[in-house]
Amino acid sequence: MSIKTRLLLSYIAMTFIPVVLFAVIAGGLYTVLFKNIGEGRGTPAIWEKASLRGEMAAGLKFMIQTEPDRFADPSFVAKADEQLTRLDAGIVVTEDGRITYASDLLRGVDVEKEIQKWQPAMSWHRWGAKGSGRFSVEKFDVAFSGQHTGAVYVLTDMSTFFAEAKKLFPLMLLSLLLVIGLTNGILTFLVSRSLVKPLYALKHAAEQIKDGDLSHEIALNRKDEIGELGEAFEEMRSRLSESIRLQLQYEDNRKELIASISHDLKTPITGIKACVEGLQDGIADTDAMRDKYMGMIAKKTEDMDRLIEELLLFSKLDLRKLPFHMESTDLKGYVTDCVQELRLDPRMSGVKIACELPDRERVQVMADREKLRRVIMNIIDNSLKYLDKADKELSVNLSDGPDEAVIRIKDNGSGIEEAALPHIFDRFYRAEPSRNTDTGGSGLGLAIVKQMIEGMGGRVWAESRTDEGTSIYFALPKMTRDGGERA
Repeated sequence: MSIKTRLLLSYIAMTFIPVVLFAVIAGGLYTVLFKNIGEGRGTPAIWEKASLRGEMAAGLKFMIQTEPDRFADPSFVAKADEQLTRLDAGIVVTEDGRITYASDLLRGVDVEKEIQKWQPAMSWHRWGAKGSGRFSVEKFDVAFSGQHTGAVYVLTDMSTFFAEAKKLFPLMLLSLLLVIGLTNGILTFLVSRSLVKPLYALKHAAEQIKDGDLSHEIALNRKDEIGELGEAFEEMRSRLSESIRLQLQYEDNRKELIASISHDLKTPITGIKACVEGLQDGIADTDAMRDKYMGMIAKKTEDMDRLIEELLLFSKLDLRKLPFHMESTDLKGYVTDCVQELRLDPRMSGVKIACELPDRERVQVMADREKLRRVIMNIIDNSLKYLDKADKELSVNLSDGPDEAVIRIKDNGSGIEEAALPHIFDRFYRAEPSRNTDTGGSGLGLAIVKQMIEGMGGRVWAESRTDEGTSIYFALPKMTRDGGERA
């Protein structure tokens, strides 16, 4: 639920709930204050009294219309008055402007003056006037025999009702204020708490991040705007944590690189220095010895040059400063040429090379041919380091899929341990712990392969079993008929 909806519902509740509660409380107060008025004197409750008074008034009206002369009978009027007295009511009868009967309810009251007060209101108010503030009056005109006219006034004593009403209205006002205050206070507290609590959680998380602690996970479990903010904050924390982790990893790699470069450069330099000292000291005193020393210097120099070249290449790839010159390439013909070139390479002496190609005439991909050759040669160089069997075998296989072409280069060497396999494409990683340049290498060969293949829009992976050999795969997207790459 969004914050906007939540606030809207809280506003509706702040209006609706007080109204309902006030109605319930008002009804309760009204019932408590009025239900027992008159009880204790053998008279009915107020609502029953009102109902009975209505019935009595209706009966008197009927009698006025059918037997008006009975109201000239004092005994009849006294009995009616007795019944009305039980209902906090009374009766006044006039004939030709003269009061013939007045209820005991009006004892101590100037009846003639009260009637004069009632008269002006009779024409517009069904219940008449409230003469002294005590009575509610209903008037019925009477036509007596002998052409005499008069009126019957039915009075209701409202003093008890007014006394209770004076208690009721302050209590109702107090109840209204209390209900509004409590309802708004509770709803405001609940709504603000639902907003403030997650904000405090975010503040606490921000303080932890400020202090360098990125381990505290932020889980607000909300579906509103604050929940979205929490998710964004958690994503920021995760990315920041991952960024710091990678930074630390890069720092470790940098240190490892410095150590590796120091070792790898020191080894050929030490050899070159020894050969130079041998030549200077006259140890190589024959042409054959001098040639041997010069050959060692040349080899060590070549090793240094290759190492530096790989470092520069990887740095450009890592910084994305090495451009890719993509062009349409027949991968089948390209692999065929590479395999023929390998068979002529002196390093492949004694290595059986097999090649498997699809039946299709051409397999078109978009690739940088120079970098693709570097990829294949790096994989071959890596395989040659671990070909330690008498029957050395290499196979190059090209498979033609619906969306991509896959090349597999497989050797029958010693293989790679399962724990090391996921890391062989990592920079500076060496499955062989030895620092010998003939086996361990710089640790950048397969990392360069991954960077180049991904730079051409492909992917690379490996499979290996110890003592059975290693297969390294890379896939490149095939071209569509209009010359673009398949998705």
